[in-house]
Amino acid sequence: MSRVQTVTVGPGDGDQRLDRWLKRHFPHVQQGSIEKMCRKGEIRVDGGRVKASTRLEVGNQVRIPPLPEPSETPAERPAATPRVSDADTKLIQSCVLWRDDHIIALNKPPGLPTQGGSKQTRHVDGLAEALRFGFEDKPRLVHRLDKDTSGVLLLARTREMAKALTDAIRNRQTRKIYWAVVAGVPTPYLGEIKYGLVKAPGHGKGGEGEKMRTLHPREIDSTPGAQRAHTLYATLYRVAGRAAWVAMEPVTGRTHQLRAHMAAIGHPIAGDGKYGGSGQENMGDGWGAQLGGIISRKLHLHARSITFLHPVTKKPVTVTAPLPDHMVETWNTFGWTEDLAADDPFESLQ
Repeated sequence: MSRVQTVTVGPGDGDQRLDRWLKRHFPHVQQGSIEKMCRKGEIRVDGGRVKASTRLEVGNQVRIPPLPEPSETPAERPAATPRVSDADTKLIQSCVLWRDDHIIALNKPPGLPTQGGSKQTRHVDGLAEALRFGFEDKPRLVHRLDKDTSGVLLLARTREMAKALTDAIRNRQTRKIYWAVVAGVPTPYLGEIKYGLVKAPGHGKGGEGEKMRTLHPREIDSTPGAQRAHTLYATLYRVAGRAAWVAMEPVTGRTHQLRAHMAAIGHPIAGDGKYGGSGQENMGDGWGAQLGGIISRKLHLHARSITFLHPVTKKPVTVTAPLPDHMVETWNTFGWTEDLAADDPFESLQ
């Protein structure tokens, strides 16, 4: 048995559950033993009683009672680290736009889910095993993009950085600008959308295919589950009255916000069958989401850039992602080039 010891939570070990911290440092101690020691008050943090789920912060003093030696406890089989294939390793590493010792920024390709879910076994979160670059742990997601949306996606390389970036995003201390092609031409060219959003059940047996329904702002407070949502948009270039290149900035970050908002004003994002339908017809309330001809039927929504204050260096960082192939082809078809857009199309709204 070891002696009573007090261990200080060091850099890189903050913002995690007590039981997970103990398992990192004393892998032979089983979960049941940890919970029992917490119930009996044998494990304490800064002198106080705690639960196994208590979250630790850097600098906490953890009192640890005498523990059995590794040879005295039944061995637990370590969890297998999922192996990333050589092809997927090459793919995900080629997506890295920028990295330092704290943050990795990817250009997520369209069609690759951010996280696993129903029938999704290949996703950014799993492929992040190939993005350790010498670190002990894989980087952590701090926000998400829809499966078919491409563009800038941030991952944190430590727990503390994950918390700092998540807090910055939650407190609207980051700026994200998206590019899209939409059906028709929004007017006014520069504006904002403040429709609320509420989840509508899908048509599958388990609610699969759910989508967001828009609400007039005065209906939000009286609708259970509704959330306020706010999007800025700027019409950059147009193709007659048929399609437009639009920049969007989500002031709030709701599920499917940009897709639902643009469809709500009659200008669904090209390729968005969920919110804009699969046809081209203008039924009197806007155009359909498919532009036809040689234009790709894939979703034309791209997280173009993200700007944030680096939690460690305290310097502003802007990461910009080039367009995916199907959107490049659309840009070429319409005679647009990426350099035609202003760095900040919403400057006049600030």
